[in-house]
Amino acid sequence: MTSSLLPATPLQPRKRAVIVGASAGLGAALAKKLAREGFALALLSRRMDRLAELCASLNADGVTRALAYEHDVTNYEEVPSLLRRVIADLGGLDLFIFNAGINLPPGLETMSAADDIQMIAANFSGAVAWLAPVGDLMKEAKSGTIVGISSVAGDRGRIANPGYNASKAGMTTYLEALRNRLTRHGVHVLTVKPGFMATDMLRASAGPKPFTITPERAADDIYAAIRKRKQTVYTHPIWKWIMLAIQHVPSALFRRLSF
Repeated sequence: MTSSLLPATPLQPRKRAVIVGASAGLGAALAKKLAREGFALALLSRRMDRLAELCASLNADGVTRALAYEHDVTNYEEVPSLLRRVIADLGGLDLFIFNAGINLPPGLETMSAADDIQMIAANFSGAVAWLAPVGDLMKEAKSGTIVGISSVAGDRGRIANPGYNASKAGMTTYLEALRNRLTRHGVHVLTVKPGFMATDMLRASAGPKPFTITPERAADDIYAAIRKRKQTVYTHPIWKWIMLAIQHVPSALFRRLSF
């Protein structure tokens, strides 16, 4: 399988990346960005129809830049064997991106424990199932970059979507712990906190959506942060200052807000 991938030479070694959650939106934008930057890609998603279409576009000139793998991130048990298979197919691993996630807003009238558990299972537990073994592999290799797509929603618990907030807060804290654990071993860990992005997930949600950016703009911001070895990046950058202000709103006042 690897024989059909982008050729590598001693002067221009092949860079290899895995994106979990790659079939649409930010994942697809990141795949296109990395392909332009010379990466060989393993792209994972439960939506094989979309994933096949994306890979076909990336491989359209007869050079295989992307390989497709079907995967549901809540199928934790298959991760170890799938990770070994993906790395064997790519011939190694330099960059790992976890982008998969779901958002099931409950509204303000009632809660749904089932939906909250489903979001935590995909957004947080699904991430841990990948990030822990990838972290160990990169620690042993003493190199590599891990990118986790969290959210500004994880910076503070808000009234509108407690389950989503919690799943992303867990993701942010887990990535910080990984960074503290792995930096001393030469591994770079980047936490990405997008604000509003023009994706299917955003279109399904209600309410105002200020400072909305395209997935392509977010992918550019993330790749720049990877190259600069940043610890955290907000995209759009204005969210860094918005969330700094929100984090300092006193709890007595914050709980009166309706977002």
